[in-house]
Amino acid sequence: MPLLDAASESVLCPVVSPLNDGEIDQEALARTTEFILDGGVDGMYPCGSTGEFASLTPDQRQQVIQTVSQHAGDAPVIAAAAGTSTEETLSRVEDANRAGADAAAVVAPYFHSANQAEGTLQFFEIIADQTSLPLFLYNIPMHVGTGISAQTVKTLAEHDSIQGMKDTSGDFLYFLRVDKLTPDEFLLFQGFDSLLVPSLRTGSNGGIHALANVIPEVFSEIVECAHTERGMYLQQEAVAPLLELCLEYGIAPAMKTALVHQDVIPTDDVKTPLVPLSSEEKSEIHDAVDHAQGMLMD
Repeated sequence: MPLLDAASESVLCPVVSPLNDGEIDQEALARTTEFILDGGVDGMYPCGSTGEFASLTPDQRQQVIQTVSQHAGDAPVIAAAAGTSTEETLSRVEDANRAGADAAAVVAPYFHSANQAEGTLQFFEIIADQTSLPLFLYNIPMHVGTGISAQTVKTLAEHDSIQGMKDTSGDFLYFLRVDKLTPDEFLLFQGFDSLLVPSLRTGSNGGIHALANVIPEVFSEIVECAHTERGMYLQQEAVAPLLELCLEYGIAPAMKTALVHQDVIPTDDVKTPLVPLSSEEKSEIHDAVDHAQGMLMD
């Protein structure tokens, strides 16, 4: 059974991983989860790049997924599960399953340069064959080093365990081609915050967006009115200025800065090699968040 209705439009949030002295602050994570969902977001996506998965220990990743799952209510939880090998990725998928996730999102194996026609395809098929957890493909070539070709997605979409895909390539023509090649029940989510409205207008199922950590109501309204001028107005005037700053200063540090500003989490601690923002950068983020929230009153 699909996690989300393929006929509906949704937004999910790749939630941050709040820290306290280098450990997961589970109380702050619970508050963050509730803050996001109370803002109208439809589902949660823990342990993605915004959640600093690459810097967390296996136990910390388990804590994050479990805490989010326990506080998500009926909202679906899709846990990111990335690894450099088939075995490691399978292990992370099963860890997500045990922690209570409803599905796992799997990236192509990074560091290796697999042959698209065989290696990457076999990688995903092996994982899908060996787990009972529903899977989503996660295409993020700028970090992984290789993309998932549209033809490979078409083939994988036929697998019963693979329910959809998050595309953070930023290549809108690729996104449209995947949409054309896959069946209607295949859930296709945009990962670039700046492309949510165009994606919804061309038939996608929604988006999985980092900025929904701090302006969930804005993203909820964008989904509701994406096919009107109001939707594009909110994306351009509320999301774009904040997104520009976050891309410059770092998504995870910027999100934590904003959540501290909103009294959701107590600290903006991040794992190295990330570093907290400077006072000047924090002030810019605060202003951009306040500006975006103000757009809801227009």
